Amino acid sequence: MENQSAVTGRVIGCAITVHRMLGPKLREATYEEALAIEFLEQHVAFERQVSVPVQYKGHWVGHYQIDFIVERQVVVEVKSVEHFHKIFEAQMLAYLRATGLHLGLLLNFNTHLLTEGVQRFVW
Repeated sequence: MENQSAVTGRVIGCAITVHRMLGPKLREATYEEALAIEFLEQHVAFERQVSVPVQYKGHWVGHYQIDFIVERQVVVEVKSVEHFHKIFEAQMLAYLRATGLHLGLLLNFNTHLLTEGVQRFVW
């Protein structure tokens, strides 16, 4: 199993490739689909649209739908928005809590350079 730094490097590399090919301003679903293809081509293990249950006092009260869990280590959320909002940070931290994972990447493809749209979260 790769260390988390290597995994995030591979995810960001795949995302940069997608961004270079497609550019900004497309729908999130388009980038998500392209990123899944790139993960496959680069042999990056991933699960897509992962449903994670949420409990309250031992009762199931809902679920989160996570774009990707990569290498069973990193939560990856795809966005295509003008600006990051605080709600995205809260969303990512909730995903990390619910999965028990400690590292997340928020990728905003609606930027001139993808590296401007990457936020790393540690929980």
